[in-house]
Amino acid sequence: ELKQEFTRTLTADNPHAPQNIVRYSFKEQEYKLVEHMDQTAIHFSLNGNMIPKDSDEGRRQSIRSSIEAEEAPVETPAETSEEAEIKDEEQTGDTEGEGEEEGEETVEEPEAAEAGEAEEAEEPPPPKVPEKKLANQFNFIERASMTPQNPLREKACQLEPLPSKTFSASVNQWDIYDAYVEELEKMEKAKEKEKSKPQTVKKEEERRGGRRLSHAEPQHIEPVTRISRAAKIAERMVTLNAFDDIAQDFKYFEDASDEFRGQQGTLLPLWNFQYDKTKKLAVTAISWNPKYNDLFAVGYGSYDFMKQGHGMVLLYSLKNPSFPEFVFSSNSGVMCLDFNSEHPHLMAVGFYDGNVAIYNLKKATSQPIHRSSPESGKHTEPVWQVKWQKDDMDNNSNFFSISSDGRIVSWTLVKNELVHVDVIKLSVEGTRQGPEGLQLQMLGCGISFDFHKKIDYLFLVGTEEGKIYKCSKNYSKQFLDVFEAHHMAVDTISWNPYHLKVFISCSSDWTVKIWDHTIKTPMFTYDLSCAVGDVAWSPYSSTVFAAVTTDGKAHVFDLNVNKHEPLCTQLVVTRKKNRTTHIQFNPFYPIIIVGDERGLITSLKLSPNLRKMPKAKKGQEVKKGPEVEMAKLEKLLSLVREPESKT
Repeated sequence: ELKQEFTRTLTADNPHAPQNIVRYSFKEQEYKLVEHMDQTAIHFSLNGNMIPKDSDEGRRQSIRSSIEAEEAPVETPAETSEEAEIKDEEQTGDTEGEGEEEGEETVEEPEAAEAGEAEEAEEPPPPKVPEKKLANQFNFIERASMTPQNPLREKACQLEPLPSKTFSASVNQWDIYDAYVEELEKMEKAKEKEKSKPQTVKKEEERRGGRRLSHAEPQHIEPVTRISRAAKIAERMVTLNAFDDIAQDFKYFEDASDEFRGQQGTLLPLWNFQYDKTKKLAVTAISWNPKYNDLFAVGYGSYDFMKQGHGMVLLYSLKNPSFPEFVFSSNSGVMCLDFNSEHPHLMAVGFYDGNVAIYNLKKATSQPIHRSSPESGKHTEPVWQVKWQKDDMDNNSNFFSISSDGRIVSWTLVKNELVHVDVIKLSVEGTRQGPEGLQLQMLGCGISFDFHKKIDYLFLVGTEEGKIYKCSKNYSKQFLDVFEAHHMAVDTISWNPYHLKVFISCSSDWTVKIWDHTIKTPMFTYDLSCAVGDVAWSPYSSTVFAAVTTDGKAHVFDLNVNKHEPLCTQLVVTRKKNRTTHIQFNPFYPIIIVGDERGLITSLKLSPNLRKMPKAKKGQEVKKGPEVEMAKLEKLLSLVREPESKT
């Protein structure tokens, strides 16, 4: 496919011109096909009313206008120059004719001829009448289409009433004039208000919401956006040429050596995404946009308590790996983010200082449109995860957040305001004795959570103590079930996208576990010999998942092929003292992206062995879809449940 050439010839032919016109040839006594057709496409034509002065019609009109001027009552009527010329021509013609007839007399009497010429020279020439200019039909405007000249308001009452049409036109004109005057007054008031503000207030406004354009300032936004859009397209074209080899691998390369590896697969490195200002920050969150398959957001912060500082949110596109599409900065480290599936331009972000914010990608501002505050119920500890939910009954967008303070909070956008409601508070069994013998209730520390794909009220919570709570939105003080899952913090928990009962969890205790939420014990347990930072299900198969460990490796499993070992274990980060933190599958393309503690995002392509589809039996087609994936995973789980039931 790459070597195949496609030749395209650009012509100036009219596509709407007829190609089958025939004409009768009298020479050959038959109809002939016309070979060359006129390809000119006329977009606009207008018959003009201008007449050249030198033409016959121009002369007639000028003579007619001069005659009309003569007939008009004037004190000193005079002949037009053109009539005088005509008379002179007639007189000269008569004299020439007489000269021809009486040639001898003119020769014999030269003195009489000279006397006649002298008399003619003494007669005064007729006065010249200025030529009347012809009306320019292109610039000519009829009186009916002209707006009448309106009187001033002070004198309008003294004049006679105007016709209804003219009066309505004058009223409209005054309305327009009043609107312009009102706008001018607003602009002047805005200028005065801006000048009267103290310097401290101006600095505070710039710090909070950035610089806003007032009414008085020129808003040259549209031309700038046009230029930036053209520059962005040009930048993508240049980048595509620079990374042409990687783009060809991304689209066409399939590792042929998989046929000789058996079940094993590989990860092909593609683009690296890095920004200069994020080299000292760790990748704390990754999320793909639900609408644009090439766009993903990356959150930057720090997991080290002693090295907290600023944070950033960058949005990259696979079409331009050299520079991010959007850049957002914050005073606190970014710990999590998520896109709204129904409104892909809305992005929720959680910060290390306990705040949550909402960014609108449609607005040309680097500041969030909504941000929590101590008055609006912000968290007192870092926000570890945020998740959007379906719009409520009033079509208000809402999302949930979880923090180390033990609170799971629902945030709703109501009339441009962020309203919070505490859904549940995590608590640890038992009490601790405080000062003066007081019994203090211990709060749980939430780290991760995930909502069920079909059952809206059901969600799972992973804690720092290693427990997993099955919760409901309807109960704020009790749990549906508790799983003694891990010995250390549950870093990630995620429902299977196809099977309604299965979820996966990973922890810093080196393990990845697959669960059935109706059974207390895990179905599968994998020891990866290192702390697991993140785990993710694949979007194309119910049995494929990937995990990253702190030693810089990525592990890809397929339960349908091998239930005990990964199909691929590959080193992604080569530098020492650098750890991988997050991993995500692309929802459409066969690639994964991995983030590390140095702010680097690495994209990798899955080899064919890592994305095998079930083979069809003879005479049958390969079945695809959620039901097939669910049945495939259910079959594997039934094999695991049978030995347990026998024991």
